[in-house]
Amino acid sequence: MLSPLASDLGVQYLLVAAEQAPSVLNTQPWRLRTVGDDVAELLCDPSRRLRVSDPRGRSMHVSCGAALFNLRLAIRIGGYRPAVSLLPDPDAPELLASIRMTESTPANATERSLYSAIRVRRTNREPFDDRLIPPSVLAGLRIAASREGANLVPLDAEAAGELLEQVAMASDEMSGDRGYLAELAAWTAGRALFDGVPRHVHGPRADRDPAPVRDFGLGHRNPNRRVVRFESRPQLAVLTTRGDRPVDWLHAGQALQRVLLMATCHGISASFLNQPLDLRDMRRRTDPRHARGHAQMIIRMGYGPVVPRAPRRPAGELLLEDSARKERLMPLLRL
Repeated sequence: MLSPLASDLGVQYLLVAAEQAPSVLNTQPWRLRTVGDDVAELLCDPSRRLRVSDPRGRSMHVSCGAALFNLRLAIRIGGYRPAVSLLPDPDAPELLASIRMTESTPANATERSLYSAIRVRRTNREPFDDRLIPPSVLAGLRIAASREGANLVPLDAEAAGELLEQVAMASDEMSGDRGYLAELAAWTAGRALFDGVPRHVHGPRADRDPAPVRDFGLGHRNPNRRVVRFESRPQLAVLTTRGDRPVDWLHAGQALQRVLLMATCHGISASFLNQPLDLRDMRRRTDPRHARGHAQMIIRMGYGPVVPRAPRRPAGELLLEDSARKERLMPLLRL
């Protein structure tokens, strides 16, 4: 059996999987490099780090961790086992993971379902139903996070309400920061073609405060934007890790994507309310440590409508490879 890296089509297969991962402000801050026919390397793209709201690179690493999980799934679907080494070279901090591929058994049913969900998953900023997620499904999502070295902590109604107040206060403080507003505006332009959060995926504004959805219209006032009622009891969960270092952020990203894909398989949508975490990073404050670890993501989940996909960079831009292979791949990547 040929390794995915042994053919141009196999490399395309990995690139397309990676590019579908969620990322902070849809910055897509990852690159892929091949080493021979059995090793792929995931690198971050520092030029896409948010300098104001992500000074430590935490959100960038979480985003790249999500892309890494997609790569692992794509490799498994190809019948290979991905042996992952995180941050393998202390002298090359941009090299986030080295993935060695060895022949293995065919992918199981769960892996095939998660892989199929990659193309379906969307960040959903529309109102959700008031239906509660069944406890058995939440339990499965918690197990999914734990498999990647993280904890998913669902909040009860009282804790969710308190967290929404913290989100609102963080949003108010950040809205007074000119650098943050400029950075937000740059990545939420109305006509972005390949990255960022354009208007068609902003979602509506909530008719009340505290809002259970992040307002990406701050930098682009739109008088015609919808104002609608959101769910009365937002269902929130916090993703935590035991540590708060780059390796923990990569674990958080992989856990996040496993949780999101499993949620997608159950018909559950998600969006994010990370303003308190962004403010913590911006102000370089001490992490308000949760009883179960360091908070890395605040996730709103529920049953929402079908929404369009945010734009994606051309897959060829993600490849750090010799020019000959890139030239051969470009026609495939335009399909």
